[in-house]
Amino acid sequence: MPKIDFFTRAKKKRVFHFLVLAFLSGLLGGVVAVLLLFVPNSPLARYLSQNVSSPLVQETRKIKLEEESAVIEAYKKIAPSVVSIVALQEVTNFFGEEIVSRGGGTGFIVTSDGLILTNKHVVSNLNARYTVFLSSGKSYTAKVKSIDPFNDLAILKINASGLKAVELGDSDDLEIGQRVIAVGYALAEFENSVTLGIISGKERTVEAYGSSGGGEKLEGMLQTDAAINPGNSGGPLVNLAGQVVGINTAVASQAENIGFAIPINVAKKAIESVKKYGYIKRPMIGIRYVPITPQLAKANNLSADYGALIYSRDPRLFAVMPNSPAAKAGLKEGDIIIALGGEKIDASHSLRRLLQKYDPGQEVEITYIREGKEHKAKLVLDEMKQ
Repeated sequence: MPKIDFFTRAKKKRVFHFLVLAFLSGLLGGVVAVLLLFVPNSPLARYLSQNVSSPLVQETRKIKLEEESAVIEAYKKIAPSVVSIVALQEVTNFFGEEIVSRGGGTGFIVTSDGLILTNKHVVSNLNARYTVFLSSGKSYTAKVKSIDPFNDLAILKINASGLKAVELGDSDDLEIGQRVIAVGYALAEFENSVTLGIISGKERTVEAYGSSGGGEKLEGMLQTDAAINPGNSGGPLVNLAGQVVGINTAVASQAENIGFAIPINVAKKAIESVKKYGYIKRPMIGIRYVPITPQLAKANNLSADYGALIYSRDPRLFAVMPNSPAAKAGLKEGDIIIALGGEKIDASHSLRRLLQKYDPGQEVEITYIREGKEHKAKLVLDEMKQ
């Protein structure tokens, strides 16, 4: 039986034409699809972006949206509690004309009846009149209630009620790399400006200088890359839960995106003290001293390269104040205090900083060196006079 050939010449020709047509149709369809895919806002591009994303893209988008939402919610939570502080002073210029000098900064409400926390340097002009502007637009005359003798902190009072106070977080729980936002009146002009960043470092020690040229050593500071601008001083540094974790204080002038904030845990005791006593109470032991560095110890042949050397640079001033806790404990000029309450005094933990953990009236043990020998003594802390 002969084999049956289903592909005659005519059939072969039709099949060939069909295959060519199919190839050309597929090629044309592919070209059109590629063009539609890369044309911005084309139906196909929109469909694919919404429905054909990879799991990694979808997860990245989800994380981004969650973070953005957290920042927005944190700002909404804190914004009603952030205030602008304006300082006005009438001065006479070179030509004898009376002009008004204007300065300012930021603060935030810590009690519903009008206690406001800010930096001490924001309200350092004793001759100025201070006005607080709320986010609602209302303004109040403010009184400087108390300043902190240890830190760059001050508490103001306005006669108001029913205010929205901030929620205080725990600055000890902050992690390096954690997201934070800084809120304040940038340049004392742009209301509630928000900058986003991270905690770049903790336990920083910096020398801060104001416009008047006076310097102050600030210890245990938080470092952040959230931009802090003039006018932001005294404003809150906030975590993504909308809790205040720091007080924006200083910026490194020779660098970009290096700002510093006082941890809120440092301010908590000051706030509670004002609530209870009407002012910030801080303890003292009644000495003048010099922090010891290895260089100072070597140059002066000291028996310790850390601690606090009891010493007065001015011979007219007592190194150990009469009737002070230090005097009652028998301390003398030349003694080196190396520990307070069992904690070592060094470059990162100065005597002043360790003292802040205690209250006036508390008994604390000190360890000191005299003539090369170590001694211990207990003393009852007195209250530092303002």
